[in-house]
Amino acid sequence: MLSALRPRDIVLALAIGGVAALLMFSPAMARAEDRPLERTITVSATGTAEAEPDRARITSGVSTEAETARDALTKNSETMTKIIDELKGKGIDPKDIQTASFNVEPVMDYKEGQPPKVRGYRVSNQVIVLVRKLDQLGEILDNVVSAGANQIQGLAFEVSKEDTLKDDARKEAVANALRRAKLLAAAAGAEVGDVIQISEETSSNGPVMYAPRLAKATASSVPIEAGTSTLEARVTITWALK
Repeated sequence: MLSALRPRDIVLALAIGGVAALLMFSPAMARAEDRPLERTITVSATGTAEAEPDRARITSGVSTEAETARDALTKNSETMTKIIDELKGKGIDPKDIQTASFNVEPVMDYKEGQPPKVRGYRVSNQVIVLVRKLDQLGEILDNVVSAGANQIQGLAFEVSKEDTLKDDARKEAVANALRRAKLLAAAAGAEVGDVIQISEETSSNGPVMYAPRLAKATASSVPIEAGTSTLEARVTITWALK
């Protein structure tokens, strides 16, 4: 035990142990320092693919006002029931109709020099509707408004098989990255070797670009431009350099 040794002996033992440890690790450290750094090149690139949307989501609803909250709610519920019945009558599956928001709030009157006064109540009810047949979209919009909807908050087109159709964009992104890597490596007097790492940047509900394309619709329905969706993929790849 160290407590049984004299202070001089303890110092000597520690010194000997330190030297032994240094001799043990010095060769390994030397080998690590002598190892050459691996030369690599990392490039990010994008690719795109075109796809036509095959479905759409409508955010629609009803806003009603009355002197009392009960009257406003009753009027709103009656109108919303007509809208939902109209949607189901056009073949929209109930699972594709989802309530997005429901609000009850006072309607205030503001006059200068006087405190605010409640003059009634407003009830708003909105639903998100998934339309799986785009050729029905214009007619459905027309019917929803005719049934009493006074709010159309959004219309978004979607590509149902977006991830699969995006594979062409992924291939193009990899090809673009390799082309740039070879160009940069050649300019530096090197060659591209094996892939060390590859990753794809993903984002949810990113911006979708559309090129105008008039959807088929009956003469009495709302004209709709479904457009063409541009799907984008972005990859980052690291190669070894030779």
